[in-house]
Amino acid sequence: MTELLKVDVMDGVAVMTINRPEVRNAINGATARAIAAAVDEIDESDEVAVAVITGAGGNFCSGMDLRGFLDGDRPSVEGRGFAGLVLAPPKKPLIAAIEGYALAGGCEIALACDLIVASESAKFGLPEPKRGLVPTGGGALKLHERLPYHIAMELLMSGEMITADRAHHFGLVNYVAPQGRALDVATALAARLATST
Repeated sequence: MTELLKVDVMDGVAVMTINRPEVRNAINGATARAIAAAVDEIDESDEVAVAVITGAGGNFCSGMDLRGFLDGDRPSVEGRGFAGLVLAPPKKPLIAAIEGYALAGGCEIALACDLIVASESAKFGLPEPKRGLVPTGGGALKLHERLPYHIAMELLMSGEMITADRAHHFGLVNYVAPQGRALDVATALAARLATST
């Protein structure tokens, strides 16, 4: 079995990579627990000033692992919420580096971050309304804090996606990077922040 979460630390920056590309980095219980443990280590480490979270294989995160959920697996951690960080992100700055899709819980992970870098082809969305569901991992509560109210309501009611450029226009995304370069831009930003903290 491959490592569900890879963590690399260099020059004050910890990069957490969700490593389930075969399921577009969908979060299962084991991955949520791995992220929660990594967040605890980041918070306690004197070597880490800033953290980055990203996904392997060209996508950030497609949300909850639905197959696992149907088998009773819950992708949340007590006290930390979905993905082991949505309700209690690290105490240190957290940057999302997004390629491809950040959907459902993946979008909620991004909303839990302090800063967002997205590639020009990235797409954000909370598709739960298309399935008669409510995004309960924080999306329904946080989206209108990050986007103008009417834009947030359109996305929450329609379940449609928003592009990186449009998300940047409304202030959800800090930087739009060339395709394949979101992590590079995010780690450069993290390095800048690490030297100033």
